Amino acid sequence: MRFAILIALCLLVSVRGHPYYRDYIPNGYAVFNPCGANFWEAVGHYDPLHHTVLKNPFGVALSNNGHVWNEALCRLDSDGDGKTNGEELGDPNCTFTPGSTPSQASSGHPGICEPIGSGACADLAFRCGCHGHACIG
Repeated sequence: MRFAILIALCLLVSVRGHPYYRDYIPNGYAVFNPCGANFWEAVGHYDPLHHTVLKNPFGVALSNNGHVWNEALCRLDSDGDGKTNGEELGDPNCTFTPGSTPSQASSGHPGICEPIGSGACADLAFRCGCHGHACIG
């Protein structure tokens, strides 16, 4: 029985997200949600509220960059919608450092191509409400 409880606790810890990563990016606690009125909490994931295993393109880029916001990550267009991560997160000049205030509010999501289903995003399989499971191609 103790072993089963230990395994359950380990699994719980392993699937929890890392909300403190939002401290490392501009407007991390106020990222635009293209699917609704609330902010996108799990910025690096396809599900806005849950830190699922499936990362969106920004989550992959942030992870590959050592979870560091710098000019290279800022200038990247992770989601392919024609706006840089910095533009979407309110740091168009790439000057944000953790603990500072970004120069602007977030205006887009760096890991979700928007407007969803139109223009550059038309060929992507992401749909709001699918939470990153069967709706991603």
